[in-house]
Amino acid sequence: MGCEFSIVNISSAIFDCSAPDLDSCPDETLPEFAFIGRSNVGKSSLLNMLAGEQGLARVSPTPGFTRLINLFTMNKCWRLVDLPGYGFSHGARKDRARFNQTVADYLENRTNLCLVFALIESGLVPQKIDLEFVEWLVRHGVPFVLVFTKTDKVTALTAQTNIAAFTQRISPWFEKLPAVFTCSAATRQGRQELLGVIDGAMTAINTESIRARVPSESSANPSLQARVPENLKRRPDLNRPWPIL
Repeated sequence: MGCEFSIVNISSAIFDCSAPDLDSCPDETLPEFAFIGRSNVGKSSLLNMLAGEQGLARVSPTPGFTRLINLFTMNKCWRLVDLPGYGFSHGARKDRARFNQTVADYLENRTNLCLVFALIESGLVPQKIDLEFVEWLVRHGVPFVLVFTKTDKVTALTAQTNIAAFTQRISPWFEKLPAVFTCSAATRQGRQELLGVIDGAMTAINTESIRARVPSESSANPSLQARVPENLKRRPDLNRPWPIL
């Protein structure tokens, strides 16, 4: 089924399921874009802001409320994936370990995962847990961009200083740093930019699908390719039967 609307104009958001593990996730026919961050990073509020649906992701005052992989089909052509936070600190230790393994399994083995949006709180200096998670993404070849949240709660200077400190800490791991975005669920700042990343990735998928089906049309459009983050190269598997968008 094709995508009937622009990515940046969310016309429908349909809850698919809450999956306890990778095997329980829906089929892999649609590209997926996953959002994850440590507990209390503002992920649920951000997802609701992006989707334009206040009830899409449940906002809880309790850190680590999201325990399952929550999947939503957007515009009938891609999925938004709400992953459990990697700093979950409420509940039994054995549950924390299981949730972390579930996230790792999804990130490593979900073949239709296109991109991860790694959420970092802009008001904090670089946190060890965030740095360790980004290092894990790099080590496992998972494509991602960085999104610094809650910019409305700090001064622009504080956010800029913390972002600079974070990117400086991770810079030795890259030839070229991943794309960096800032956002605020309260002011809706960053919404167009983040949805634009998804739009660019979907455009690239569509372009590659057409090229795969029509070998003679092999010339890529540089302007479209430039919109896709460089660390997207490993995913998705363009040999699978993606829908023409």
